Amino acid sequence: MVDKHNHQRPKSRWPKALAWLSVLALVVAALLMAGAGPAYRWQWIGLGEAFNLLRNGVYSATAAVALSVLVLLISAITRRGGTAVAAIGVLIATAALLYMPWQQWQRAQQAPVIHDITTDTQNPPAFVALSDEREAAPNGLAYPGAATAEQQHAAYPNVQPLVIEAPAATVLAAVQAEVEASGWEIAEISSDRLEATAVTRWFGFKDDVVIRLTEQGDSTQVDMRSASRLGASDVGTNALRIETFLNALQERLE
Repeated sequence: MVDKHNHQRPKSRWPKALAWLSVLALVVAALLMAGAGPAYRWQWIGLGEAFNLLRNGVYSATAAVALSVLVLLISAITRRGGTAVAAIGVLIATAALLYMPWQQWQRAQQAPVIHDITTDTQNPPAFVALSDEREAAPNGLAYPGAATAEQQHAAYPNVQPLVIEAPAATVLAAVQAEVEASGWEIAEISSDRLEATAVTRWFGFKDDVVIRLTEQGDSTQVDMRSASRLGASDVGTNALRIETFLNALQERLE
């Protein structure tokens, strides 16, 4: 009797090998993209090198997608369900990995190229305690001026002063509590102002914040300014910080 199994064509190892290669490309992409921020933050590499890591991570993720699509095609032809499932898993994981960079890129396309946002563009709250740090930073101490103000009003119309029916002392206590809850490093507190530095989680970029209180009879007007030390565009970060903080402050006082 002839053993029929001896006449069966051995299964190709290519689908499995390509599936493992797509997994490897995904792991490399994740390591490059996740490590870029901390490597810059801990001063192991420069900002340009960190962006190169991000770019290479995107390239590796793209390779993972291409390999997974190829595996799916081969699996459909050879009817190998196992490798197809692995390829689908890699595609889903890659989409999740690229979602945040894609979202950031979308915000960058929509945001104006400005980095200094304030509720009072006519008389922006000034940095005093943080003046040395601002002077030493690439973006400097002075408010950029009318062009920045015009772009801000067009892009972020909701960045407005907050008027609260409470004395300045009460508002200042709430401001300090909210700043501490936000994890910002306080540089100085006086009777009518607070200066602090916010550090972004991933890259550790430093943005300086000054909050000014102005009493208006029984009410207090809160003005706020948030400015990046580095970068021509903040990708909307400072405007979002101001809106989020003032909303939280209002809720805290209510």
